[in-house]
Amino acid sequence: MKNLFKAYRVLALVVGVLLAFCALVSLPLKYLATEGSSLQQFGESSAIMWAVHGWVFMIYVVVAFFLSRKAGWSVAFTLLALVAGLVPLLIFWVEHRVTQRMRVEHPELTTASAAHP
Repeated sequence: MKNLFKAYRVLALVVGVLLAFCALVSLPLKYLATEGSSLQQFGESSAIMWAVHGWVFMIYVVVAFFLSRKAGWSVAFTLLALVAGLVPLLIFWVEHRVTQRMRVEHPELTTASAAHP
């Protein structure tokens, strides 16, 4: 479960950064910048990041689901973790809550072990 938890944290960060970039940079530039300007063109060309976010998000959902089942999360907490990658910046808060919960419920997964070199 330790590798699953590490994968979850990395994927949450990647999904969060991609969604924040798409929603807070790419989208406004594409639709709000002056038509034909270099900023507007950057917004259009960076729209491919939505597809990248979608693919990474699908992997995130699978990993988060498996982690939720192994860790014994409630249905509500699992659903929150699964949809967090759809709301800009929410995933960072959810990842923090997941990490807090894992530190309490499964401390062996979040601490460095001196017994293992």
